[in-house]
Amino acid sequence: MKFQRCYAPGQYFASDNPGYPLIAGPFRRFCSGLKIPAILFLAIFFLPVGESIGAQHRIQMTAEVIRDGLLAYRMVEHTVDGVDITSRYDGEATVPGPTIVLTEGDKVVITIRNGITMRPDQQVSIHTHGVHYLILSDGTLKVINKVEDEGAYPVGFYTYLWDVAAGTAGTWPYHDHNFLTHNGSEHRGLFGALIVNPASGAVTASVEGRIQSVPVDSIKKDYVLFLGDDAFWGTEIDGVSKQQTPRWTNPALTAKHGDNVRFHLIAMGTDLHQFRLKGYKWVDPGTHNLIDRANIGPLENHVFTIKSSHSADYIDRNFSNRLMGMRGDFNVTR
Repeated sequence: MKFQRCYAPGQYFASDNPGYPLIAGPFRRFCSGLKIPAILFLAIFFLPVGESIGAQHRIQMTAEVIRDGLLAYRMVEHTVDGVDITSRYDGEATVPGPTIVLTEGDKVVITIRNGITMRPDQQVSIHTHGVHYLILSDGTLKVINKVEDEGAYPVGFYTYLWDVAAGTAGTWPYHDHNFLTHNGSEHRGLFGALIVNPASGAVTASVEGRIQSVPVDSIKKDYVLFLGDDAFWGTEIDGVSKQQTPRWTNPALTAKHGDNVRFHLIAMGTDLHQFRLKGYKWVDPGTHNLIDRANIGPLENHVFTIKSSHSADYIDRNFSNRLMGMRGDFNVTR
């Protein structure tokens, strides 16, 4: 049995101190031979700095085998500043994996446990985009990062530290980078999303043809849609209860008339995509332009907020993807 890392999430949260990037890597190597408890070492090492920081997340997830030969991530535990919010996630492993919602300024300790026992020689990992981390939290193999293999063997675990720094607002994919190949097994279902909300608490939206700023708290639904090479894979998140509902492939999405809703599009695989939500226009991110379709390449993201006014269908207008049936319904009720 192989285990990685010398601490568990309840023992060490390096980002409790703003100086953690300078010492996290050396500490990880040093503590493997430490003769006193790691928490005692840290209590001695760190001094209070009196600086306000964001929320502190401790997360545990597993990678598992599910139906049809798919692999998937499952949320085991998620606490925010000590408050358990695990109940907002589905209790089973899902594709996409759990959507982790953060805010600029947050810190994250996330542990992956490997429940895929059919290949005892293989690791699984979590490699994320968008947020900041040291090389030991890259979630890749040594052949890529030049330091070490950064994943969990069967029944083992590996822990990563993420700094959700200023400037990381957006929606980002995370995925396996280690299982079977150096590119991992995202094509078999090991992928999910991070939503990093801006510290300002506001986003730009298209509201009845006007561009305006709306509070994140006013968003009633978040739709996370991964664009694969042959299907959309989706999760719907209730903005009030925060409950996540896996919608699987080409999902029907629901909204109430007049609600602010947000679409998070992430392209996986190798295809180019052209997304359209019929009858709607939205703000092209980073501009003041309204558009009615978006071209999205592999691992690119596209996020927009609209006020729901009518039911429509969404579709990938790329010819080959359209032939594969990449479309779904957006159902708006009064």
